[in-house]
Amino acid sequence: MTGGTRAAAVLLGVVLAVLGAAPASAAVPAPPAPDPGLLAALDPAPSPLPGATQRVACVAPLRDDAGGAATRPWAQDRLRITDAWRWGRGAGQTVAVIDTGVAPHPRLAGRLVDGGDFVGPGRTGTADCDGHGTLVAGIVAAAPDPSSPGSSSQPAGFVGVAPEARVLAIRQSTATVTVPGRASPGAGDVATLARAVLHAVDLGATVVNISEAACLPVAVAPRVLAPLRAAIREAVDRDVVVVAAAGNAGSGACVQTDPSGTEQGQVVAPAWFGDDVLSVGYVGQDGRPSPRTVRGPWVSVAAPGTDVVSLSSTGAGLVDRVAPAAGGTAEPIEGSSFAAPYVAGVAALVRARFPTLSARQVTARIVATAAVGPRDDAVGAGIVDPVAALSASDGDPAARAGVPDAGPGRVDLAGREDSGSSSRSVALIGTAGAVGLGVLLLGAVVLARRARRPP
Repeated sequence: MTGGTRAAAVLLGVVLAVLGAAPASAAVPAPPAPDPGLLAALDPAPSPLPGATQRVACVAPLRDDAGGAATRPWAQDRLRITDAWRWGRGAGQTVAVIDTGVAPHPRLAGRLVDGGDFVGPGRTGTADCDGHGTLVAGIVAAAPDPSSPGSSSQPAGFVGVAPEARVLAIRQSTATVTVPGRASPGAGDVATLARAVLHAVDLGATVVNISEAACLPVAVAPRVLAPLRAAIREAVDRDVVVVAAAGNAGSGACVQTDPSGTEQGQVVAPAWFGDDVLSVGYVGQDGRPSPRTVRGPWVSVAAPGTDVVSLSSTGAGLVDRVAPAAGGTAEPIEGSSFAAPYVAGVAALVRARFPTLSARQVTARIVATAAVGPRDDAVGAGIVDPVAALSASDGDPAARAGVPDAGPGRVDLAGREDSGSSSRSVALIGTAGAVGLGVLLLGAVVLARRARRPP
């Protein structure tokens, strides 16, 4: 998801060098126990970051309905989205998209709610300067195109997973602004993310989607991420399903880990909080995990994340490709950013069908029905299966949703240099991470997204 990260990488390198953290040899640590006392210091009210100024213009219009965007995406067929609608389309659910904002779009009409802006300057949750959040929201909840061929139950083109769910748009990150005192352009960090999570809960979200990943060395992660850990535990305790992207190697500070999963020099948050978060890796059309989906014992499930089609943030159409910032050939959209909203949409469908299930029971059901074999640190239990999650009998032990406190994935955790790809990485650095070492105070948190580049 976001890039722009040479300065971020340098800063993280300084932290690693100072702390003596080995980049790929530390054992996977447990996440810190949530500290409820930290919640009092988190103000959930949206407010602009002090001194935030617009650095570049918002993204220019892209090629609506270009190429394959007019046809049904492969992911819809792979997940049998329209078959899952036999049990409902997510009515009564509110999915918070904590991202770069969500632009108004005809296919979200009447269901898009402004959740506010934690970045500035002078924006709202329904302003998307980057285009990323609108793509995410479309995968969650875009309605069928009324002008396209096909029936309402079997539309011919792109649709969201839960097209009757509401979208709560919260803007908490962007690559298009500059904040004084930050090492690189962009705004948003784990502190604003923690505040945004609490705000989403206060506004009645039943599902929260976080298509962001903060990749940190194990030596600093427990301290830096403690407020976010507390906020997410609060959300789950208040019966909200939290879905997060697993991250993409090469985006921001994220690197690929030992494929065996036995050694890890970094953790990825919020995915690290595997007992509270439904974390999502991504696969391609062949069903295999992408080499770039970050592996870890916290990964819960996987979903499609390549050749993405979703809503344009600059018009009424669709986008299936984005152009590099410097110009050139437009390239396909890809990343765990876009796998996560497929799972968030499934969570909305499950919540609508089984309204008495708790948040933890919903995540347990989604994980149990995705299982196709031994769990894997790239895909967790397997590729999410919406039809199975909605149709499996509660009496089926393999899909039982009533197991108390069952968590997603593996829950025994106790023991800007842009390439020519279609990705962008927004370095969201700053006030979130304080690493105390004598008088040293370094913030080094990167919320990495894979989507379009910053303009």
